[in-house]
Amino acid sequence: MALMIYLLYYVFAIVALFFHFTGHLERWGMEWVIFVLALSVFPVVLYL
Repeated sequence: MALMIYLLYYVFAIVALFFHFTGHLERWGMEWVIFVLALSVFPVVLYL
């Protein structure tokens, strides 16, 4: 179960980065997703 959550987190992060670099997040007003992912990296790294 933990592996599945870990993989979903990384898939979401990759998709968010793709939309960030193509400019879609800015057009949709969702740049905050990148900041949320950046803040959530620290607990994930500490968990490992």
